Amino acid sequence: MSDAYRAAGVDIDAGNEAVERMKAHVARTRRPGVLGELGGFGGLFALPTGYQEPVLVSATDGVGTKLKVAFALNQHSTIGIDCVAMCVNDLVVQGAQPLFFLDYLATGKLEPKQAEQIVKGIADGCVEAGCALVGGETAEMPGMYTNGEYDVAGFAVGIVERKQVLDGSQIKPGDVLIGLASNGLHSNGFSLARKVLLEDRGFTYAEPVPASNQLLGEALLTPTRIYVKTFLALQEQFQIKGGAHITGGGLVENLPRILPTGCAAEVREGAWEVSPIFQWIQHIGKISFEDMVRTFNMGIGMVLVVPVEEADEVCRAAEELGERATRIGQVVAGQQSQFAWAKRR
Repeated sequence: MSDAYRAAGVDIDAGNEAVERMKAHVARTRRPGVLGELGGFGGLFALPTGYQEPVLVSATDGVGTKLKVAFALNQHSTIGIDCVAMCVNDLVVQGAQPLFFLDYLATGKLEPKQAEQIVKGIADGCVEAGCALVGGETAEMPGMYTNGEYDVAGFAVGIVERKQVLDGSQIKPGDVLIGLASNGLHSNGFSLARKVLLEDRGFTYAEPVPASNQLLGEALLTPTRIYVKTFLALQEQFQIKGGAHITGGGLVENLPRILPTGCAAEVREGAWEVSPIFQWIQHIGKISFEDMVRTFNMGIGMVLVVPVEEADEVCRAAEELGERATRIGQVVAGQQSQFAWAKRR
């Protein structure tokens, strides 16, 4: 390799080693439609047959400052799951089955073992979501990132029959909101959580989370839940009218995005158990309820909108699929941007 390029901070040999380490993880994600092998200039994927009017759905996202926790704990094997989850959960709420995923990994100095762990997590997420990892980019950029630190982002593509696209147009007042429990913070609100717990109060990652069996580091690094297989299975059995992935902005900002004109969301405060980590952050930081629900998912990672007559069956089916499902509210007449909290009845 070029000694001059290495002296400038870029190690081509390390890049080649990283790719070799990644290949076995990428191979685990292979599914029908994948053409070619890793290493081409682009990932090739043949569209599935059997669709009358196939629509491609795309989504892209990153992991945000959750990466700071991974750096501090030197644990990198789950951060890739977060990257995949943030993309594929956005696809599935529109009724789309994820097909393939690409990643972008940028670092100041490429460490092949670390890169392998990151891609292992990405592959784990792809396997869980049923999509293929068809390619990616690893960029070594000395001077842009501190050694040992990196950024990772992803891009996913899914497919759905045009007439089955979930655009919220069938939602009406009286429909029920079903909440699927989150794994914790998922990948949002970490700037506030880290400020409150680590910077302001000086807690360490070894601090026990009250009313929980987790240490702070474990709680913060728990990967984002992937709801793809549950959502698609429920969609086959029931009339799912809409879905909202609860990310930045929480329930308050994300639920209105799926509602048609003339509809608003009414969520019952106290309808589900708020995860201990959120209660602790709110207590330690003396954060208002309004700020909490606009920053964190508060224990609900996804919301389904279903007809009232199917609500109980949807909850039971979701539980059988391994989710914790709860009726958290309903759709009411009102302005789309409105969001109301109602006392639990």
